[in-house]
Amino acid sequence: MAIDEKLVSEIVKNVMSQLETRLASPAVNSGNGSSASPSIAGNGIFDDVNQAVAAAKQAQKQWLAMPRETKAKVIDALRRAMHEHAETFARMAQQETGMGRVADKIVKHHNAADATPGLEDLDVRSWSGDKGLVTEEYAPYGVIAAITPSTHPIPVLLNSIIIIIAPGNSVVFNVHPAAKKVSAYAMEIFHKVIVDNGGPANLVCMMREPTMEGVQQLFHHQDIPLIAATGGPGLVKAAFQAGKKVVAAGPGNPPVLVDETACLRTAAKYIIEGAAFDNNILCIAEKEIFVVEKTFDALMQAMIDAGAVRLSAQQVDRLTDKAFYRNDKGQLLTSRDFIGKNASVLARAAGLDLSDEVRLLIGETDSDHPFVQEEQMMPFLPVVRVRDAKEGIEKSVQAEHGFQHTAMIYSHNLDTITKFTQAIDTDIVVVNGPSLAGNGGYGGEAYFSHTIASPTGEGICTPRHFARIRRLATFRSLNQV
Repeated sequence: MAIDEKLVSEIVKNVMSQLETRLASPAVNSGNGSSASPSIAGNGIFDDVNQAVAAAKQAQKQWLAMPRETKAKVIDALRRAMHEHAETFARMAQQETGMGRVADKIVKHHNAADATPGLEDLDVRSWSGDKGLVTEEYAPYGVIAAITPSTHPIPVLLNSIIIIIAPGNSVVFNVHPAAKKVSAYAMEIFHKVIVDNGGPANLVCMMREPTMEGVQQLFHHQDIPLIAATGGPGLVKAAFQAGKKVVAAGPGNPPVLVDETACLRTAAKYIIEGAAFDNNILCIAEKEIFVVEKTFDALMQAMIDAGAVRLSAQQVDRLTDKAFYRNDKGQLLTSRDFIGKNASVLARAAGLDLSDEVRLLIGETDSDHPFVQEEQMMPFLPVVRVRDAKEGIEKSVQAEHGFQHTAMIYSHNLDTITKFTQAIDTDIVVVNGPSLAGNGGYGGEAYFSHTIASPTGEGICTPRHFARIRRLATFRSLNQV
């Protein structure tokens, strides 16, 4: 059956308008109960940090006492709700944030529902010997503070909810202000799903009006033992300054190296597939390409043949002048007018009229260019010539800035692949494939997460990263040997 795009758009606009009215009203779970004994009624949305944390603390105790069967039922129901509302969430997120492509966002929502690991990640280990029986299992921290980005607000929200509550925690979110409407809409749905399936009210909560003041209050709250921070360097720094355990998903600037042994048609296809997905706002996405000299022209043509549009040097300069600016401190920043926008928007800034069907722009630059050095998150890839693979590795390491996030290489030389992997030292390295292959789920093998914690070393996060390891030792008893 064909989708009536106009009708769907009108429905989304109507929902957004209603949300704006409701979020502006203090009646949205304003926390009329005291901090010591919050009301369990409501939708998980709070005005006051203390009341939100108190409600989540009470819910966490109830959740911990519930049987595993109930936890599994709740998590399965959350996954189904995400599937059911995926298109609405995607359209609302695109409308509110102005970033990405709806079709790609729908895929992201379904992927988060299907590929986020849950209770199955929390395996129990045991040892039995002459000195008794030892068992290790995962135990919760309590109430976790979590920050979500504007780039993937609801996929991150659901992914975080599942990996945080699976070990027995509750969570209070401070969402990105640019996505607060769709986040509140999703929170109400997820909160109701939890309660309807036997879980406690306020197991998942969020602040109605996200502010940096609220973030600081949440980070420093005495009942918050752990912070899950997904965002830029400023947010990660604020999390560390709270003096608590932090799981931090920081920035990335993933480079791609293409050497003379690569299959160029494959490289062109997969680079476009990864970099163009949702207009390049994924943190793992390809951000810059380094190509050995003898392969450069052939790769550029292969990318054009695969659907990319090449900008001239003058057009790249025009785009750069509009896509970047310096603040009053002289820092180079990326204009939000271009982040996550379609390639056609960038092309117009460069003086070129293109269809919205074009997914990616490319252009030659030097290695010091802002598009190479900054995590620009838009569908333009700078392509840099290098003398050989050795220089390509060096340039890739420099452009990655030690974020230890993600990198890609196209090569059939095992020695070059090995040297690249060792030198780049990122949490994810993808060989001869798109960036999407590195994070599991729909794009590749293994588990998936929207929280890739490079600054704190957890890598692709799962429920076990939000749990303590607890050991039970029965000395010289219950052993089976």
